[in-house]
Amino acid sequence: MRTLTLLASLMCMALSVSAAKADRRVAFVVGNGTYKNVAQLPNPPIDAKAMAATLRNVGFEVIEGSNLTRDQMTEKLLDFGRKAQGSDVAVFYYAGHGIAVGGSNYLLPVDADIKSEMDVKLGAAINIDLTLEQTMGDAKVKLVFLDACRDNPFAAKIKSNSATRSVNVQSGLAEMKSGEGTLIAFATGPGQTALDGQEGNNSPFTRALIDNITKPGVEIQQAMTSVRAQVNEETHKGQLPWGHTNLIGAVYLNQAPTTQVANAAPTAAGVVPAATSSSDGVELEYWRSVKESNKPEELNAYLSAYPNGQFKALALARLAAVKSGPSTTTRNLNAGVDPATFTDDASQLTEDQIGLDKGQRRDVQRRLTGLGFDTKVTGAFSEDTRTVLKRWQAARGYPSTGYLNKLQHKALLSEIVAAPATASDESAKPARRAPAQAQSAPAPRHNGGGDAGAAFVGGVVGGMMGGMFRR
Repeated sequence: MRTLTLLASLMCMALSVSAAKADRRVAFVVGNGTYKNVAQLPNPPIDAKAMAATLRNVGFEVIEGSNLTRDQMTEKLLDFGRKAQGSDVAVFYYAGHGIAVGGSNYLLPVDADIKSEMDVKLGAAINIDLTLEQTMGDAKVKLVFLDACRDNPFAAKIKSNSATRSVNVQSGLAEMKSGEGTLIAFATGPGQTALDGQEGNNSPFTRALIDNITKPGVEIQQAMTSVRAQVNEETHKGQLPWGHTNLIGAVYLNQAPTTQVANAAPTAAGVVPAATSSSDGVELEYWRSVKESNKPEELNAYLSAYPNGQFKALALARLAAVKSGPSTTTRNLNAGVDPATFTDDASQLTEDQIGLDKGQRRDVQRRLTGLGFDTKVTGAFSEDTRTVLKRWQAARGYPSTGYLNKLQHKALLSEIVAAPATASDESAKPARRAPAQAQSAPAPRHNGGGDAGAAFVGGVVGGMMGGMFRR
Protein backbone atom coordinates (compact mmCIF):
# COMPACT_ATOMS: atom_id res chain seq x y z
CA MET A 1 0.00 0.00 0.00
CA ARG A 2 2.83 2.34 0.90
CA THR A 3 4.48 1.54 -2.41
CA LEU A 4 1.30 2.47 -4.30
CA THR A 5 1.01 5.71 -2.34
CA LEU A 6 4.63 6.59 -3.11
CA LEU A 7 4.13 5.83 -6.80
CA ALA A 8 1.00 7.96 -6.88
CA SER A 9 2.83 10.85 -5.25
CA LEU A 10 5.70 10.58 -7.71
CA MET A 11 3.26 10.54 -10.62
CA CYS A 12 1.57 13.67 -9.30
CA MET A 13 4.92 15.39 -8.96
CA ALA A 14 5.91 14.38 -12.49
CA LEU A 15 2.62 15.65 -13.88
CA SER A 16 3.03 18.91 -11.97
CA VAL A 17 6.52 19.40 -13.41
CA SER A 18 5.28 18.62 -16.91
CA ALA A 19 2.42 21.08 -16.52
CA ALA A 20 4.80 23.76 -15.30
CA LYS A 21 7.04 23.27 -18.31
CA ALA A 22 4.03 23.40 -20.62
CA ASP A 23 2.79 26.76 -19.28
CA ARG A 24 3.17 29.47 -21.90
CA ARG A 25 3.59 33.09 -20.93
CA VAL A 26 3.62 35.80 -23.58
CA ALA A 27 3.86 39.57 -23.17
CA PHE A 28 3.45 42.64 -25.39
CA VAL A 29 5.61 45.51 -24.07
CA VAL A 30 5.78 48.84 -25.90
CA GLY A 31 6.85 52.34 -24.86
CA ASN A 32 6.26 55.31 -27.18
CA GLY A 33 7.94 58.63 -26.45
CA THR A 34 9.46 60.30 -29.53
CA TYR A 35 6.21 61.65 -30.96
CA LYS A 36 6.44 63.58 -34.21
CA ASN A 37 3.40 65.84 -33.91
CA VAL A 38 2.93 66.37 -30.16
CA ALA A 39 5.07 66.79 -27.06
CA GLN A 40 7.59 63.99 -26.59
CA LEU A 41 7.73 61.81 -23.49
CA PRO A 42 11.26 60.91 -22.34
CA ASN A 43 10.48 57.93 -20.14
CA PRO A 44 8.13 55.42 -21.85
CA PRO A 45 10.91 53.67 -23.85
CA ILE A 46 12.91 53.34 -20.62
CA ASP A 47 9.81 52.03 -18.82
CA ALA A 48 9.19 49.44 -21.55
CA LYS A 49 12.78 48.20 -21.54
CA ALA A 50 12.72 47.73 -17.76
CA MET A 51 9.33 45.98 -17.84
CA ALA A 52 10.44 43.66 -20.64
CA ALA A 53 13.50 42.62 -18.63
CA THR A 54 11.35 42.02 -15.53
CA LEU A 55 8.93 39.76 -17.40
CA ARG A 56 11.63 37.82 -19.22
CA ASN A 57 13.19 37.08 -15.86
CA VAL A 58 10.09 35.12 -14.83
CA GLY A 59 9.79 33.19 -18.07
CA PHE A 60 7.77 35.38 -20.43
CA GLU A 61 8.36 35.48 -24.15
CA VAL A 62 8.30 39.23 -24.76
CA ILE A 63 7.30 41.02 -27.96
CA GLU A 64 9.00 44.35 -27.30
CA GLY A 65 9.14 47.69 -29.07
CA SER A 66 9.92 51.37 -28.54
CA ASN A 67 8.84 54.48 -30.44
CA LEU A 68 6.70 52.56 -32.93
CA THR A 69 4.74 53.99 -35.84
CA ARG A 70 1.19 52.84 -36.62
CA ASP A 71 2.44 50.17 -39.03
CA GLN A 72 5.12 48.96 -36.62
CA MET A 73 2.65 48.70 -33.75
CA THR A 74 0.28 46.73 -35.93
CA GLU A 75 3.08 44.37 -36.88
CA LYS A 76 4.02 43.80 -33.23
CA LEU A 77 0.37 43.28 -32.27
CA LEU A 78 -0.11 40.68 -34.99
CA ASP A 79 2.94 38.81 -33.72
CA PHE A 80 1.67 39.04 -30.15
CA GLY A 81 -1.79 37.85 -31.16
CA ARG A 82 -0.38 34.77 -32.87
CA LYS A 83 1.84 33.85 -29.92
CA ALA A 84 -0.77 34.61 -27.26
CA GLN A 85 -3.32 32.18 -28.71
CA GLY A 86 -4.03 29.53 -26.08
CA SER A 87 -1.38 30.90 -23.73
CA ASP A 88 -1.66 30.40 -19.99
CA VAL A 89 -0.83 34.02 -19.15
CA ALA A 90 -0.78 36.97 -21.55
CA VAL A 91 0.44 40.40 -20.45
CA PHE A 92 -0.21 43.65 -22.32
CA TYR A 93 1.89 46.64 -21.20
CA TYR A 94 1.91 50.04 -22.85
CA ALA A 95 3.55 53.31 -21.84
CA GLY A 96 3.07 56.50 -23.81
CA HIS A 97 0.30 58.82 -24.93
CA GLY A 98 -3.25 57.49 -24.79
CA ILE A 99 -6.52 59.31 -25.45
CA ALA A 100 -10.19 58.80 -24.68
CA VAL A 101 -12.70 59.86 -27.33
CA GLY A 102 -16.40 59.11 -27.11
CA GLY A 103 -15.87 56.83 -24.11
CA SER A 104 -13.37 54.60 -25.93
CA ASN A 105 -9.65 54.46 -25.26
CA TYR A 106 -6.94 54.64 -27.90
CA LEU A 107 -3.16 54.25 -27.91
CA LEU A 108 -1.07 56.67 -29.96
CA PRO A 109 1.72 55.55 -32.32
CA VAL A 110 4.58 58.03 -32.62
CA ASP A 111 3.43 59.13 -36.10
CA ALA A 112 -0.15 59.90 -35.04
CA ASP A 113 -1.47 63.20 -36.38
CA ILE A 114 -5.05 63.54 -35.21
CA LYS A 115 -7.10 66.52 -36.29
CA SER A 116 -10.61 65.19 -35.73
CA GLU A 117 -12.67 62.40 -34.20
CA MET A 118 -12.85 60.82 -37.64
CA ASP A 119 -9.05 60.48 -37.76
CA VAL A 120 -9.20 58.54 -34.50
CA LYS A 121 -11.94 56.17 -35.60
CA LEU A 122 -10.49 55.58 -39.06
CA GLY A 123 -7.25 54.17 -37.67
CA ALA A 124 -4.78 56.94 -36.81
CA ALA A 125 -4.92 55.64 -33.23
CA ILE A 126 -5.25 52.08 -31.92
CA ASN A 127 -8.48 51.08 -30.17
CA ILE A 128 -7.56 49.36 -26.91
CA ASP A 129 -10.74 47.32 -26.45
CA LEU A 130 -10.59 45.89 -29.96
CA THR A 131 -6.87 45.23 -29.68
CA LEU A 132 -7.18 43.31 -26.41
CA GLU A 133 -10.10 41.27 -27.73
CA GLN A 134 -8.27 40.31 -30.92
CA THR A 135 -4.85 39.55 -29.40
CA MET A 136 -5.60 38.10 -25.95
CA GLY A 137 -9.11 36.77 -26.34
CA ASP A 138 -8.44 33.08 -25.66
CA ALA A 139 -5.55 33.40 -23.16
CA LYS A 140 -6.42 31.80 -19.83
CA VAL A 141 -5.21 34.76 -17.77
CA LYS A 142 -5.00 38.29 -19.19
CA LEU A 143 -3.11 41.06 -17.40
CA VAL A 144 -3.26 44.59 -18.84
CA PHE A 145 -1.10 47.46 -17.57
CA LEU A 146 -1.65 50.89 -19.11
CA ASP A 147 0.78 53.64 -18.16
CA ALA A 148 -0.88 55.91 -20.69
CA CYS A 149 -2.96 58.33 -18.66
CA ARG A 150 -1.19 61.54 -19.64
CA ASP A 151 -3.01 64.63 -20.86
CA ASN A 152 -4.69 64.17 -24.23
CA PRO A 153 -2.32 66.06 -26.58
CA PHE A 154 -4.91 66.28 -29.36
CA ALA A 155 -7.96 67.26 -27.24
CA ALA A 156 -8.17 70.92 -28.28
CA LYS A 157 -7.60 70.15 -31.97
CA ILE A 158 -10.28 67.43 -32.02
CA LYS A 159 -12.85 69.67 -30.33
CA SER A 160 -12.13 72.66 -32.57
CA ASN A 161 -12.55 70.57 -35.73
CA SER A 162 -15.72 68.79 -34.60
CA ALA A 163 -18.75 69.77 -36.65
CA THR A 164 -21.08 69.54 -33.65
CA ARG A 165 -18.55 70.39 -30.95
CA SER A 166 -20.34 67.76 -28.85
CA VAL A 167 -17.69 65.10 -29.15
CA ASN A 168 -16.65 63.73 -25.74
CA VAL A 169 -12.88 64.20 -25.41
CA GLN A 170 -11.49 63.83 -21.91
CA SER A 171 -8.23 63.96 -20.02
CA GLY A 172 -6.69 60.63 -19.13
CA LEU A 173 -8.36 57.37 -20.15
CA ALA A 174 -11.97 56.25 -19.82
CA GLU A 175 -13.07 53.46 -17.49
CA MET A 176 -12.80 49.93 -18.86
CA LYS A 177 -14.43 46.71 -17.67
CA SER A 178 -12.53 43.45 -17.62
CA GLY A 179 -13.86 40.14 -18.87
CA GLU A 180 -13.47 36.78 -17.19
CA GLY A 181 -9.88 35.94 -16.28
CA THR A 182 -8.73 39.53 -16.84
CA LEU A 183 -7.07 42.23 -14.75
CA ILE A 184 -6.82 45.77 -16.11
CA ALA A 185 -4.67 48.29 -14.28
CA PHE A 186 -4.34 52.00 -15.07
CA ALA A 187 -1.63 54.33 -13.82
CA THR A 188 -4.38 56.49 -12.31
CA GLY A 189 -8.17 56.77 -12.07
CA PRO A 190 -10.57 57.26 -15.01
CA GLY A 191 -10.39 60.78 -16.40
CA GLN A 192 -7.30 61.58 -14.33
CA THR A 193 -3.76 62.18 -15.55
CA ALA A 194 -0.64 60.36 -14.42
CA LEU A 195 2.94 61.51 -13.92
CA ASP A 196 5.70 60.60 -16.35
CA GLY A 197 8.36 60.83 -13.63
CA GLN A 198 11.78 62.46 -13.74
CA GLU A 199 13.49 62.37 -17.13
CA GLY A 200 15.76 59.37 -17.51
CA ASN A 201 13.91 57.39 -14.86
CA ASN A 202 10.87 55.13 -14.68
CA SER A 203 7.41 56.55 -14.12
CA PRO A 204 5.97 56.06 -10.61
CA PHE A 205 3.45 53.47 -11.86
CA THR A 206 5.93 51.40 -13.86
CA ARG A 207 8.51 51.53 -11.08
CA ALA A 208 5.89 50.21 -8.63
CA LEU A 209 4.91 47.43 -11.06
CA ILE A 210 8.53 46.33 -11.44
CA ASP A 211 9.02 46.40 -7.67
CA ASN A 212 5.95 44.31 -6.84
CA ILE A 213 4.40 42.08 -9.51
CA THR A 214 7.22 39.50 -9.67
CA LYS A 215 7.98 39.23 -5.97
CA PRO A 216 8.25 35.53 -5.07
CA GLY A 217 5.05 34.15 -3.57
CA VAL A 218 3.02 37.35 -4.04
CA GLU A 219 -0.35 36.92 -5.76
CA ILE A 220 -1.05 39.49 -8.50
CA GLN A 221 -4.00 41.19 -6.78
CA GLN A 222 -2.00 41.50 -3.58
CA ALA A 223 0.85 42.93 -5.66
CA MET A 224 -1.47 45.53 -7.20
CA THR A 225 -2.52 46.65 -3.72
CA SER A 226 1.15 47.29 -3.00
CA VAL A 227 1.51 49.09 -6.34
CA ARG A 228 -1.32 51.48 -5.47
CA ALA A 229 0.15 52.17 -2.03
CA GLN A 230 3.63 52.80 -3.41
CA VAL A 231 2.47 55.20 -6.14
CA ASN A 232 0.16 57.04 -3.75
CA GLU A 233 3.01 57.54 -1.28
CA GLU A 234 5.64 58.44 -3.88
CA THR A 235 3.40 61.10 -5.48
CA HIS A 236 2.27 62.46 -2.10
CA LYS A 237 -1.30 61.32 -2.82
CA GLY A 238 -1.25 63.04 -6.19
CA GLN A 239 -1.80 59.83 -8.16
CA LEU A 240 -3.68 56.66 -7.27
CA PRO A 241 -3.65 53.71 -9.72
CA TRP A 242 -7.02 52.25 -10.58
CA GLY A 243 -8.01 48.84 -11.84
CA HIS A 244 -10.76 46.37 -12.59
CA THR A 245 -10.47 42.62 -12.24
CA ASN A 246 -12.42 39.49 -13.03
CA LEU A 247 -9.75 36.94 -12.20
CA ILE A 248 -11.25 33.64 -11.09
CA GLY A 249 -8.27 32.24 -9.22
CA ALA A 250 -4.94 33.07 -7.65
CA VAL A 251 -2.32 34.20 -10.18
CA TYR A 252 1.40 34.31 -9.43
CA LEU A 253 4.04 35.63 -11.79
CA ASN A 254 6.69 34.24 -9.48
CA GLN A 255 5.10 31.61 -7.26
CA ALA A 256 6.97 30.68 -4.09
CA PRO A 257 8.45 27.16 -4.21
CA THR A 258 6.51 24.55 -2.28
CA THR A 259 7.53 21.12 -1.02
CA GLN A 260 3.96 19.84 -0.95
CA VAL A 261 3.40 19.49 -4.65
CA ALA A 262 1.27 16.38 -4.44
CA ASN A 263 -1.00 17.82 -1.75
CA ALA A 264 -1.05 21.41 -2.96
CA ALA A 265 -4.47 23.00 -3.28
CA PRO A 266 -5.69 23.45 -6.88
CA THR A 267 -5.31 26.91 -8.37
CA ALA A 268 -6.85 28.72 -11.29
CA ALA A 269 -5.97 27.79 -14.86
CA GLY A 270 -3.12 29.85 -16.13
CA VAL A 271 -1.31 30.24 -12.83
CA VAL A 272 2.39 30.72 -13.45
CA PRO A 273 4.64 28.01 -12.00
CA ALA A 274 7.31 28.65 -9.41
CA ALA A 275 10.37 30.55 -10.54
CA THR A 276 13.74 30.38 -8.91
CA SER A 277 14.99 33.74 -10.07
CA SER A 278 15.77 36.45 -7.53
CA SER A 279 16.10 40.21 -7.52
CA ASP A 280 19.69 39.68 -8.70
CA GLY A 281 18.26 38.05 -11.82
CA VAL A 282 16.03 41.06 -12.46
CA GLU A 283 19.03 43.36 -12.22
CA LEU A 284 21.01 41.14 -14.59
CA GLU A 285 18.23 41.21 -17.19
CA TYR A 286 17.91 44.98 -16.79
CA TRP A 287 21.66 45.40 -17.32
CA ARG A 288 21.64 43.12 -20.35
CA SER A 289 18.89 45.26 -21.88
CA VAL A 290 20.92 48.50 -21.63
CA LYS A 291 24.58 47.45 -21.57
CA GLU A 292 25.12 48.20 -25.27
CA SER A 293 22.90 51.26 -25.36
CA ASN A 294 24.16 54.50 -26.85
CA LYS A 295 21.50 56.49 -24.99
CA PRO A 296 22.63 58.12 -21.71
CA GLU A 297 19.06 58.17 -20.38
CA GLU A 298 18.84 54.36 -20.49
CA LEU A 299 22.15 53.91 -18.69
CA ASN A 300 21.15 56.54 -16.13
CA ALA A 301 17.88 54.70 -15.60
CA TYR A 302 19.81 51.56 -14.64
CA LEU A 303 22.02 53.57 -12.26
CA SER A 304 18.93 55.16 -10.73
CA ALA A 305 17.22 51.81 -10.25
CA TYR A 306 20.40 50.16 -8.89
CA PRO A 307 22.60 52.92 -7.39
CA ASN A 308 24.83 50.26 -5.80
CA GLY A 309 24.27 47.59 -8.44
CA GLN A 310 26.78 44.94 -9.38
CA PHE A 311 27.22 46.52 -12.83
CA LYS A 312 27.56 50.11 -11.61
CA ALA A 313 31.20 50.44 -12.69
CA LEU A 314 30.43 49.06 -16.16
CA ALA A 315 27.44 51.38 -16.52
CA LEU A 316 29.52 54.41 -15.57
CA ALA A 317 32.24 53.39 -18.03
CA ARG A 318 29.71 52.90 -20.81
CA LEU A 319 28.07 56.23 -19.96
CA ALA A 320 31.43 57.99 -20.12
CA ALA A 321 32.18 56.40 -23.52
CA VAL A 322 28.80 57.47 -24.87
CA LYS A 323 29.10 61.03 -23.58
CA SER A 324 32.63 61.47 -24.94
CA GLY A 325 31.35 60.48 -28.36
CA PRO A 326 32.88 58.16 -30.95
CA SER A 327 36.56 58.29 -31.78
CA THR A 328 37.91 60.20 -34.78
CA THR A 329 38.08 56.93 -36.71
CA THR A 330 34.41 56.19 -36.04
CA ARG A 331 33.36 59.76 -36.88
CA ASN A 332 35.13 59.46 -40.24
CA LEU A 333 33.46 56.11 -40.93
CA ASN A 334 30.07 57.60 -40.06
CA ALA A 335 30.47 60.62 -42.31
CA GLY A 336 27.61 60.76 -44.79
CA VAL A 337 25.64 57.98 -43.07
CA ASP A 338 21.88 58.55 -42.87
CA PRO A 339 21.14 59.79 -39.30
CA ALA A 340 18.31 57.25 -39.01
CA THR A 341 20.94 54.50 -39.14
CA PHE A 342 21.87 55.40 -35.56
CA THR A 343 18.32 55.10 -34.23
CA ASP A 344 16.36 52.59 -36.34
CA ASP A 345 16.37 49.13 -34.76
CA ALA A 346 17.11 46.09 -36.92
CA SER A 347 15.42 42.72 -36.57
CA GLN A 348 14.94 39.46 -38.42
CA LEU A 349 12.08 41.11 -40.28
CA THR A 350 14.10 44.12 -41.45
CA GLU A 351 16.90 41.81 -42.54
CA ASP A 352 14.47 39.61 -44.48
CA GLN A 353 13.19 42.73 -46.24
CA ILE A 354 16.67 43.35 -47.68
CA GLY A 355 16.44 39.99 -49.44
CA LEU A 356 20.07 38.95 -49.14
CA ASP A 357 20.96 35.84 -51.11
CA LYS A 358 23.81 33.51 -50.13
CA GLY A 359 26.38 35.43 -52.19
CA GLN A 360 25.36 38.74 -50.61
CA ARG A 361 25.59 37.21 -47.15
CA ARG A 362 29.12 36.06 -48.00
CA ASP A 363 29.91 39.61 -49.07
CA VAL A 364 28.69 40.94 -45.69
CA GLN A 365 30.89 38.41 -43.89
CA ARG A 366 33.93 39.26 -46.05
CA ARG A 367 33.46 42.95 -45.39
CA LEU A 368 33.20 42.42 -41.65
CA THR A 369 36.41 40.38 -41.74
CA GLY A 370 38.14 42.98 -43.88
CA LEU A 371 37.19 45.66 -41.35
CA GLY A 372 38.76 43.69 -38.51
CA PHE A 373 35.62 41.91 -37.26
CA ASP A 374 36.66 38.37 -38.18
CA THR A 375 33.92 35.88 -38.99
CA LYS A 376 33.62 32.76 -41.13
CA VAL A 377 32.53 33.29 -44.73
CA THR A 378 29.79 30.70 -45.12
CA GLY A 379 26.88 32.54 -46.67
CA ALA A 380 24.78 31.74 -43.59
CA PHE A 381 24.37 34.09 -40.65
CA SER A 382 25.17 31.81 -37.72
CA GLU A 383 25.28 32.78 -34.05
CA ASP A 384 28.96 33.63 -34.56
CA THR A 385 28.07 36.04 -37.36
CA ARG A 386 25.34 37.62 -35.21
CA THR A 387 27.89 38.23 -32.45
CA VAL A 388 30.30 39.83 -34.90
CA LEU A 389 27.51 41.99 -36.33
CA LYS A 390 26.77 43.22 -32.80
CA ARG A 391 30.41 44.18 -32.36
CA TRP A 392 30.42 46.07 -35.65
CA GLN A 393 27.14 47.84 -34.77
CA ALA A 394 28.40 48.82 -31.32
CA ALA A 395 31.62 50.16 -32.80
CA ARG A 396 29.68 52.32 -35.27
CA GLY A 397 27.10 53.53 -32.77
CA TYR A 398 24.17 51.71 -34.42
CA PRO A 399 21.52 49.82 -32.38
CA SER A 400 23.31 46.58 -31.54
CA THR A 401 20.90 43.74 -32.35
CA GLY A 402 22.94 41.36 -34.49
CA TYR A 403 20.53 41.87 -37.41
CA LEU A 404 20.70 44.27 -40.36
CA ASN A 405 18.24 46.74 -41.80
CA LYS A 406 18.49 48.50 -45.16
CA LEU A 407 20.24 51.56 -43.74
CA GLN A 408 22.86 49.54 -41.86
CA HIS A 409 23.47 47.31 -44.88
CA LYS A 410 23.96 50.39 -47.03
CA ALA A 411 26.37 51.86 -44.46
CA LEU A 412 28.38 48.62 -44.38
CA LEU A 413 28.66 48.54 -48.16
CA SER A 414 29.87 52.15 -48.14
CA GLU A 415 32.79 51.42 -45.81
CA ILE A 416 36.16 51.06 -47.52
CA VAL A 417 37.70 47.66 -46.89
CA ALA A 418 41.49 47.93 -47.00
CA ALA A 419 42.06 44.42 -48.38
CA PRO A 420 38.81 42.83 -49.56
CA ALA A 421 38.85 39.06 -49.55
CA THR A 422 38.17 37.11 -52.72
CA ALA A 423 37.65 33.60 -51.43
CA SER A 424 34.07 32.37 -51.49
CA ASP A 425 34.07 29.92 -48.60
CA GLU A 426 35.52 29.42 -45.16
CA SER A 427 38.12 26.88 -46.37
CA ALA A 428 40.18 29.66 -47.93
CA LYS A 429 40.02 31.88 -44.88
CA PRO A 430 43.44 30.99 -43.35
CA ALA A 431 45.16 32.45 -46.42
CA ARG A 432 43.48 35.80 -45.76
CA ARG A 433 44.47 36.12 -42.13
CA ALA A 434 47.50 38.17 -41.13
CA PRO A 435 50.60 36.29 -39.89
CA ALA A 436 50.32 35.13 -36.29
CA GLN A 437 52.81 37.69 -35.00
CA ALA A 438 50.82 40.50 -36.57
CA GLN A 439 47.38 39.42 -35.34
CA SER A 440 45.33 42.01 -33.50
CA ALA A 441 44.06 41.12 -30.05
CA PRO A 442 40.67 39.44 -30.18
CA ALA A 443 37.74 41.70 -29.45
CA PRO A 444 36.04 41.06 -26.10
CA ARG A 445 33.30 38.49 -26.06
CA HIS A 446 29.78 39.48 -25.13
CA ASN A 447 28.33 37.63 -22.20
CA GLY A 448 25.94 38.30 -19.37
CA GLY A 449 28.42 40.35 -17.38
CA GLY A 450 30.54 41.64 -20.29
CA ASP A 451 31.91 45.15 -20.38
CA ALA A 452 29.90 46.92 -23.07
CA GLY A 453 32.20 49.94 -22.90
CA ALA A 454 35.17 47.71 -23.71
CA ALA A 455 33.21 46.20 -26.61
CA PHE A 456 32.61 49.67 -28.03
CA VAL A 457 36.30 50.64 -27.84
CA GLY A 458 37.49 47.16 -28.85
CA GLY A 459 35.37 47.21 -31.99
CA VAL A 460 36.85 50.50 -33.13
CA VAL A 461 40.42 49.43 -32.35
CA GLY A 462 39.82 46.09 -34.09
CA GLY A 463 38.66 47.90 -37.19
CA MET A 464 41.70 50.17 -37.22
CA MET A 465 44.19 47.35 -36.63
CA GLY A 466 42.49 45.10 -39.16
CA GLY A 467 42.83 47.77 -41.82
CA MET A 468 46.51 48.36 -40.99
CA PHE A 469 47.45 44.67 -41.23
CA ARG A 470 45.65 44.21 -44.53
CA ARG A 471 47.25 47.10 -46.39
